[in-house]
Amino acid sequence: MELEIVEVGPSSRPLRYVPRPLPWRQPPPPPPPPPTPQQQQGAAAAPVAQQFDSEKLPQTLVSEIRPFLRAANQVEAENPRVAYLCRFHAFEKAHKMDPRSTGRGVRQFKTALLQRLEQDERSTKSKMTQNGDAREMKSFYEQKKQANAHELLPVLAEVLKALLTGTGLESLAATEDFADMSDLFRYNILPLHPRSSQKPIMLLPEIKVAVAAVFNVRSLPSANIKDEKAHRDILRWLQSWFGFQKGNVANQREHLILLLANVHARFNPKPSSAPMLDDRAVDELLAKTFENYLTWCKFLGRKSNIWLPSVKQEIQQHKLLYIALYLLIWGEASNLRLMPECLCYIFHHMSYELYGVLSGAVSLITGEKVRPAYGGDDESFLNNVVRPIYIVILEEAQKNKNGASDHSTWRNYDDINEFFWSADCFKLGWPMRLNNDFFFTSSATKNSQVLCRSRLSRVPHGFENCASCVPLVSGDISQQTEQQNPQVLHESSPAENNLNSEGTEQRQQQSTSQTSQQRWLGKTNFVEVRSFWHLFRSFDRMWTVLVLGLQVLIIMAWHGLESPLQLLDPIIFEDVLSIFITNAVLRVIQVILDIAFSWRTKPTMRFDQILRFTVKFSLSVAWAIILPTFYASSKNYKTCSAQRYKTFLGMFCLSNYMVAVALYLVSNVIGMALFFVPAVTSYIETSTWRICNMLSWWCQPQSYVGRGMQEGQVPLLKYTAFWMVLLSSKFLFSYYFEVKPLVGPTKEIMKINVNKYEWHEFFPQVKSNAGAILAVWAPIILVYFMDTQIWYSVFCTIFGGMCGIIHHLGEIRTMGMVRSRFCTLPEAFNMSLVPHSMPKEKKGMLPSFLEKKIFKKLGKAEIHDPTKFALVWNQIINSFHSEDLISNREMDLMMMPMSLQYSSGSIRWPLFLLAKKFSEAVDMAANFTGKSAQLFWKIKKDNYMFCAINDFYELTKNIFIILVIGEPEKRLIAAIFDEIEKSIQNSSLLINFRMDHLPSLLNKFDRLAELLYINKQELRYEVTILLQDIVDILIQDMIVDAQSILDVINSSERLISNDDGTFGYYEPELFASVSSISNIQFPFSDNDPVKEQVKRLSLLLNTKDKVVEIPSNLEAQRRISFFATSLFMDMPAAPKVRSMLSFSIITPYFMEEVKFSEDELHSNQDEASVLSYMQKIYPDEWKNFLERLGPKVTNDEIRYWASFRGQTLSRTVRGMMYYRKALRLQAFLDRTNDQELDKGPMAAQQGQNKRNIHQSLSTELDALADMKFSYVISCQKFGEQKIKGDPLAQDIIDLMTRYPALRVAYIEEKEVIVNNFPHQVYSSVLIKAENNFDQEIYRIKLPGPPIIGEGKPENQNHAIIFTRGEALQTIDMNQDNYLEEAYKMRNVLQEFVRHPRDKAPTILGLREHIFTGSVSSLAGFMSYQETSFVTIGQRFLADPLRVRFHYGHPDIFDRIFHLTRGGISKASKTINLSEDVFAGYNSILRRGHITYNEYIQVGKGRDVGLNQISKFEAKVANGNSEQTLSRDIYRLGRRFDFFRMLSCYFTTVGFYFNSLISIVGLYVFLYGQLYLVLSGLQMSLLLEAQTQNIKSLETALASQSFLQLGLLTGLPMVMELGLEKGFLAALSDFILMQLQLASVFFTFSLGTKAHYYGRTILHGGAKYRPTGRKFVVFHASFTENYQLYSRSHFVKGFELIFLLIVYHIFRRSYASSVVHVMITYSTWFMAVTWLFAPFLFNPAGFAWQKIVEDWADWNRWMRNQGGIGVQPEKSWESWWNAENAHLRHSVLSSRVLEVLLSLRFFIYQYGLVYHLNISQDNKNFLVYLLSWVVIIAIIGLVKLVNCASRRLSSKHQLIFRLIKLLIFLAVVTSIILLYSLCQLSIMDLIVCCLAFIPTGWGLLLIIQVLRPKIEYYAIWEPIQVIAHAYDYGMGSLLFFPIAVLAWMPVISAIQTRVLFNRAFSQQLQIQPFIVGKTKRR
Repeated sequence: MELEIVEVGPSSRPLRYVPRPLPWRQPPPPPPPPPTPQQQQGAAAAPVAQQFDSEKLPQTLVSEIRPFLRAANQVEAENPRVAYLCRFHAFEKAHKMDPRSTGRGVRQFKTALLQRLEQDERSTKSKMTQNGDAREMKSFYEQKKQANAHELLPVLAEVLKALLTGTGLESLAATEDFADMSDLFRYNILPLHPRSSQKPIMLLPEIKVAVAAVFNVRSLPSANIKDEKAHRDILRWLQSWFGFQKGNVANQREHLILLLANVHARFNPKPSSAPMLDDRAVDELLAKTFENYLTWCKFLGRKSNIWLPSVKQEIQQHKLLYIALYLLIWGEASNLRLMPECLCYIFHHMSYELYGVLSGAVSLITGEKVRPAYGGDDESFLNNVVRPIYIVILEEAQKNKNGASDHSTWRNYDDINEFFWSADCFKLGWPMRLNNDFFFTSSATKNSQVLCRSRLSRVPHGFENCASCVPLVSGDISQQTEQQNPQVLHESSPAENNLNSEGTEQRQQQSTSQTSQQRWLGKTNFVEVRSFWHLFRSFDRMWTVLVLGLQVLIIMAWHGLESPLQLLDPIIFEDVLSIFITNAVLRVIQVILDIAFSWRTKPTMRFDQILRFTVKFSLSVAWAIILPTFYASSKNYKTCSAQRYKTFLGMFCLSNYMVAVALYLVSNVIGMALFFVPAVTSYIETSTWRICNMLSWWCQPQSYVGRGMQEGQVPLLKYTAFWMVLLSSKFLFSYYFEVKPLVGPTKEIMKINVNKYEWHEFFPQVKSNAGAILAVWAPIILVYFMDTQIWYSVFCTIFGGMCGIIHHLGEIRTMGMVRSRFCTLPEAFNMSLVPHSMPKEKKGMLPSFLEKKIFKKLGKAEIHDPTKFALVWNQIINSFHSEDLISNREMDLMMMPMSLQYSSGSIRWPLFLLAKKFSEAVDMAANFTGKSAQLFWKIKKDNYMFCAINDFYELTKNIFIILVIGEPEKRLIAAIFDEIEKSIQNSSLLINFRMDHLPSLLNKFDRLAELLYINKQELRYEVTILLQDIVDILIQDMIVDAQSILDVINSSERLISNDDGTFGYYEPELFASVSSISNIQFPFSDNDPVKEQVKRLSLLLNTKDKVVEIPSNLEAQRRISFFATSLFMDMPAAPKVRSMLSFSIITPYFMEEVKFSEDELHSNQDEASVLSYMQKIYPDEWKNFLERLGPKVTNDEIRYWASFRGQTLSRTVRGMMYYRKALRLQAFLDRTNDQELDKGPMAAQQGQNKRNIHQSLSTELDALADMKFSYVISCQKFGEQKIKGDPLAQDIIDLMTRYPALRVAYIEEKEVIVNNFPHQVYSSVLIKAENNFDQEIYRIKLPGPPIIGEGKPENQNHAIIFTRGEALQTIDMNQDNYLEEAYKMRNVLQEFVRHPRDKAPTILGLREHIFTGSVSSLAGFMSYQETSFVTIGQRFLADPLRVRFHYGHPDIFDRIFHLTRGGISKASKTINLSEDVFAGYNSILRRGHITYNEYIQVGKGRDVGLNQISKFEAKVANGNSEQTLSRDIYRLGRRFDFFRMLSCYFTTVGFYFNSLISIVGLYVFLYGQLYLVLSGLQMSLLLEAQTQNIKSLETALASQSFLQLGLLTGLPMVMELGLEKGFLAALSDFILMQLQLASVFFTFSLGTKAHYYGRTILHGGAKYRPTGRKFVVFHASFTENYQLYSRSHFVKGFELIFLLIVYHIFRRSYASSVVHVMITYSTWFMAVTWLFAPFLFNPAGFAWQKIVEDWADWNRWMRNQGGIGVQPEKSWESWWNAENAHLRHSVLSSRVLEVLLSLRFFIYQYGLVYHLNISQDNKNFLVYLLSWVVIIAIIGLVKLVNCASRRLSSKHQLIFRLIKLLIFLAVVTSIILLYSLCQLSIMDLIVCCLAFIPTGWGLLLIIQVLRPKIEYYAIWEPIQVIAHAYDYGMGSLLFFPIAVLAWMPVISAIQTRVLFNRAFSQQLQIQPFIVGKTKRR
């Protein structure tokens, strides 16, 4: 039976089952049983049924059905019948969309909804009115319309329209407009519907003029006469011509209006009623938008297609049309946005079509007006332009095979984009020819080689026509096409299907003939080849200088030069000139590398490039031949001989070689001259002159990017001077401590003739002992090439620290410094953060520099009003309080009263400044002996003391004025105050008052203030007594002459009669109240302002001690100190909010924590929880939280409190929304006078009429904030999470509800039923929160799945279209922000406009504060390391080195610049793993500038456990490996000038390569020593020549151990800590770090960097490694540690141990033990660190219980069988296969190198077998061959046991055991026989182990490389068994010492103390948390 809807009328529309013949399909689930009578009665009695779930819906229906189900749930309680009708309409829609229920989950949804409808039909039938459903719905609709229920009206309107259709009641809707009412209410920022014109934001003048300009469509030709009225704005007009999506048009309409409004406001800072948009605003936006396009046209020699009319009135409109067209192209381009020149190509053609439409051009062929080639329906642009290119990207990316394929086998984003850097791109044509080679991919199917046709089976119907190449069509054809547009999504008529199928057949026939002509274009301009030679190719100038420098140093040392003047000696000078021969050879190598690495770009290589390579190669080879020839000839006779003196050259002592060198250097001289004139070089590179092009062609390969990157003259001189000093130091050090000490020993070694070796020497005839010289020199040469990195670190520390001092960093480090300089903060605040009404006076460079950098704000006498500072300060303190950093009392003490000044003129400072000063003043006055003037002078000398006394006096006076209402009492109080003031004026206070009684008086005042603050009626009597006591003390004890005061009291006494006059009585005593007479006003009313004064007085008197500790929270102290410091830094002047740059924030989010769940927060039984951990580690903040909320504490608030202290999305969102709060406050300050500020920013909301809300101040502030700021979170998986019911989705909705301005963008993957088959449709969707639900704003369909490359940049790219503004800040989801920093945002944004346009920054770097440093010692190490990089490191990179790039977040991008140049990151798979830094590379290469600003900071979280840190380090090292291979690094290295290139190298890939070199250098030294020891060379050389070469080796080792100890990282760290905390505190922190084993950590990290960097370059395997951002650290199992560190650290550690043991055994006694220790101590330290650091830093790593569990888990993991589907975490076999998988995909050269490196393990066996006693000093090669018999025998025995185990162990167990016994006996017998017959000793057995174990490991490494060739042969099984034995043996060796240490409980206690020192300092018992967390895992 098939469910159908039979429509019989609007009032009763029953459901019935109609038989319908259909093919068999799976039957639906059985219906639920009918309800029982009791259930029916209960249902009838229940007023409201349970709501139907509107959130969990099938993907195919969710967007269309959900609004109706939500509306039904919302109105059900109010009108159940309307709810029923909404659900019924939803059911109808669902059935029409999927009548066969083929979509996933649709059948179940229909069944559930149908059951609900049947229930609702019965329960609501009786409630239906007599007028029927239509009138009921109409009435309800009108009711909601009057109630302004925005979210319900579109839904109700659609249901009402459906009810009225075909019923004869259409008259009910005659006056109602149902046309897409959703546009009225669904908007992002601007409600552009005509009915919303009175919204506050739409009333802003700049918005009005922008809207008017965009909605101006006068004089524009219509694409269709019928739709002419629908073209209300220029974007809809463009949509009608070019076929853009409706959602894209709506999104970009708002985008364009906001851009125009903000630029217009900047040019017109004062709001005006000008009706016209400023032309300057349009011109600026036009220039910025098309700067890249115009450059592209100029580069390709094409004219721009931006044509403007001659009529002045139309120019602005046409400019806006071009801007809108580009934005629409960009907004719908999806993944094409990452290819900016591809967008230029599309815009180039579409703008030409736009010009044709605007000019009314006529086709010469048809005579009709031309129309765009791809016009038509709403998805024409997507299907015909975007999707063909997108599929090229997709299919090429699929060939990547998730990073397994070589980069040269597929085209990435850069390759496809760079196709459009050549004029060949125009061969694509327009419409694009889909048979062009560009669209051909080598992965196409056999039947169809053309790209689009190869994917026809995978795309929805209707895309097939994209392959047809149609010329500009006439209007008739276009109208015919429009008539054929499908009415339903992806459906078409039968005629269309026939037409499409015929077209497809024709194209397939054409493709058969075209296949042979098509070819894969391959890579474009660059090939990412896996090779270390990339470092030489990219930075060849640096390597050339280093190599030539080494050659010069060796020549100088060889000749024994003591002075540089000796270089002028002709013979020495001639030798030095030999470096040019070396240079010529290096040039040949460089050219060969260029040709070899570019070989695979042949298909796209132009002729001029081929010619350039040919000429370069020919010339370099020629010079490499000519120079050695001339040099050899010049060596035959002396340069200045008498024979040559007769020649012309001989007169000047010049040889032919010198002349050749001079000619060789001509080009270098020209380059050096241009180096000092960067403007000329930039002009040559960017000019179109032919001569300039020729020069550029020869110097550099022609490239669209990388031209004109030169810096100005001043920056050039700065970084040149830096590198000159550094290189001079480096070469001097290398000469005196590295090269020169080795020359003497080398000469001696060369003289000695060694004839006796201790092994079989293959080359005994080699002269000069070349092997020994190589062993001695190799490590020194490696250190020589590496130690520049050390020098850079030293100089960066020194100069970076100096820059920090100049920038005022660390001026205010403590709260004591804050208090001492607080009085200067208002002035600094007004100078920096308050907009100035008058422009700043321009000063000269030197005065400006001195004022800004050094003497800023010193000596200024101008007094600034502190009112604005007070308001902002109070908001900051309130934010501290809301974040629970300070308590209620601390907040009161730190707040600044808004009525700032008294009549005395003193400022009312916060009480935390005054309270202690007041008590000091009281003590001083009470004990002072002297004159009053001296007392006054001492008090006034301390400003805060003077203000405190004034504050007390004024507060007391004001309180008494209000408190005392009796006339006698008033006169008395006035008399006392008059007496005090008269004494002060006459300087007779100490004469007229006895001040020793002042403390007792203040005690009374203290109690009085306390009672007044309590403010209760029952305290009235005590208040009266206290007032009388105060008067008594004053009169009786303090005032010397109190007669005048007594006269006042006595004169007030009089007789009073009662009402009947019968008797009289005296007036009550002073301040007392009797009957109806009240002399004091107490208690005060609730709203009385005197209560605040009483509170301040009470705090002033009560707060005497510990004021120095306010605030007590360290984080609050740090933030206040930094904010105070930043006010004195150089920052741009603040503009008004209306004139500031607008900006957006984007945060990519995947699956991380939004906020902690209830289960995670609360513990179960004995397990510890996150909440309890946080309560212990943040005890003061938890206490403040409870105090702040009191009884209002809820579970949800607790969840947020905990989440705000973890690395969660909610913490990030809260921080970023401070920007909006700061903007509202700033806008309020901008438009309000100082006298009105005491009302506060929210006061204007009170008393305003809601109907006139657009006039209220609050709504205007909201409007301004919305115009300037937006925040978009790109929640990639939100749609999927919501459908699955994931709690994360609801948490995100809660966040949007909590912060209404927050927007979420996500990728929707939706099934659409086309021809009864589901197809996946992808869309970018933007949502906001509405009534606690998510409401869709924009939906833009995508050409396919957008996550093609790396996930994070693709996630950002899909959401970037929803951002707004001129700047874009990228924020990661583990960041935080602060209100006081948000207040400086408008200053930061002014950095974009404070510089000239050609020097304006394109990326602003911001300072970061790492907030996770307190979790553990490891977190502290990472915090310090990261802090040093993001402060002193980036400060120095930005200025003077000018090589700061984008290192992630929280940088601010020039949004327009980057959206036209490829976005804010690159996304190609694998190569762009470190996606963020490529944005910096791209910005610099495209002539952008990147700066760094330290006056603002953003919070940042980091990983806190060793495993997480190591994964992060591995990911960064992987990323740097891929950067080494990338075209970006190549272009930067080749295009930068020499010194900027050095900066780039040593701060990017060079750091990681030098880390690798430092490790390799250690191995080279040890293997060199092993060679000298085992061969006998060392003994022979030292005994025969007595040559001592230890000193030079110690020099090399000193450099290595310097790196190994981690001091290289520590230097900048100590400097930065010294700047910000003081050098004493920095030194103590550094010592504490060393006690916490920081050197162990940094040495371990060095191994991580070196391993992953080297392996990735050789074999690939780079991937994103999720680290997790959990807050609580936990114990990691031994198995997990072994998997993670086995190959990166453990194997290398064991290798070092083997090297050291062998070296120790065979070193001769002539080497002293001290020297031996000096040589090897750092190596032992590194080896032990690499082996045991993971367990040392593992929480509970030495707990015996954990050891037992880990051992059991380890054995289980080793035993488990692997196989398909078994994860590496479960089985050793699966892990082993995965760990070596990278070798399967490695290129041949890398495999060969891997084999060659593995051969090093054979030196052990070769050297040691000749030292066995059994060998009897036989040096024959046969001894070595016989040793291989042992290895073959071992492999044979393993194979035998393996075969026996497989065949006999299960059924013939006894035989198997017998075989094992026989094998064991045979081995023992062999050893005994060898011992007896051949003198085998125990030492021989040990040496055999040292010999054969490395050989076996080397064989395993080689076999892994050869695995694809041998894994299917019988030999593979024993190899796998041996590999298993090696891993088990290594694991056991590691486990044994750990288990031994675990026996001693003190070790575990010490380890825990070292790891969690900060936690212990807060009395936190960490053990329960470690154990509890582990149990949960």
